[in-house]
Amino acid sequence: MLLLGAASALVDGINERVRAGGFTDLRPAHGFAFVRLAPDGATVVELAEHLGVTKQAASQMADELVRKGYVERRPHPSDARARLLTLTERGWACTRAADEAAIAVLQPWADALGPAQLSAVRTALSRLAVPGRIRPTW
Repeated sequence: MLLLGAASALVDGINERVRAGGFTDLRPAHGFAFVRLAPDGATVVELAEHLGVTKQAASQMADELVRKGYVERRPHPSDARARLLTLTERGWACTRAADEAAIAVLQPWADALGPAQLSAVRTALSRLAVPGRIRPTW
C-alpha cells in the first residue's frame, strides 16, 4: 500500500505541474502513452500493448492526441500497412515539462531520504520492478 501511495503521489504531482505548465487538456494516461511514443514512435498495436489496453482504446487515444496536436501519424518505415505515431513539437514540449515536473516532485523525497537511502530505494525497486507495460489510471 505504501508503494501504491508513493506512486499515486508521484503521478498526481507530475500531472499538477504539467497542467500548471499549460497542458491542461491531458490526463496521466496520456503521459504513459508519451513514454512509449517518445523514443522512435510506435504503432497503435504497440501502444495498446504498452498501455495494456485494447487496440480500439489505443486507437481512440491516438485519435484524441492527434486532434489535440500532440501526436502525428506518419508512414511506417518498414510496414506499408501500418502508421507510425510520433510526438509533435507540442508533444515533445509536454514530455520535457513532465520530466522537469518529475524532478521537482522527487526532490523533497531525495531531501528527506538523503543520497544513501535514495540510492538504496532505487536499487531495491529496480530488483522488484518488472520491465514492460504500465497500466495507466484513466
